[in-house]
Amino acid sequence: MARVYIFKRFERFWHWAQAALIILMLVTGFETHGTYVLFGWETAGKLHTTAAWTLIVLWLFAIFWHFTTGEWKQYIPTTKNIVAVMAYYSVGIFTGATHPFRVTQLSKHNPLQRLAYLMVKIIINPVIWVSGLLYLYYNDLGVSKIAGIAGLKLGSIALVHTGAAFMMLAFLIGHVYLVTTGHTPLAHIKAMITGWEDLDDRKSNRRRMAPARKESA
Repeated sequence: MARVYIFKRFERFWHWAQAALIILMLVTGFETHGTYVLFGWETAGKLHTTAAWTLIVLWLFAIFWHFTTGEWKQYIPTTKNIVAVMAYYSVGIFTGATHPFRVTQLSKHNPLQRLAYLMVKIIINPVIWVSGLLYLYYNDLGVSKIAGIAGLKLGSIALVHTGAAFMMLAFLIGHVYLVTTGHTPLAHIKAMITGWEDLDDRKSNRRRMAPARKESA
């Protein structure tokens, strides 16, 4: 194994803070819809709104950090080797195949991750924030008039917001699953805590495997 420092301090803080806020928003959001009772409707509503504004502020800092450090380039989508990556997650991971993508400081996300993050950034997040702000300020700042012109009623806005929340939940579930697909179930989680990623030395692995195949022949 080769240890490489991949995730910077702010990057790790931003990741975990964002995850905590999104989970809190999902929990409180579904409670306000009457799915269950945990905090109580009024408290859940306040927590949901506070978490939303906190996440917006965090995102502003994250956008500034990504552009000033050049880390935004990590999210540029690419289709190079995407078929191989998809084949690995659908078949290869169950047969002991080697991951076709190798993490480096300059390329932290594989093609499938980049496309998933792009979908989140240009579809799910904008829909959540726009519908959420329209719902929150529907009766203020003339939002109801603007929404009325566009033919949007409060119920329709809430439905769109809920649909986007389910999309975010699906992304979160998929993300948690993929996190466990490292060389150990907790390897990627550990990397996002410490910043250090343990990478397979493929050449060494092949050298170690060669004698084993010869002996078993």
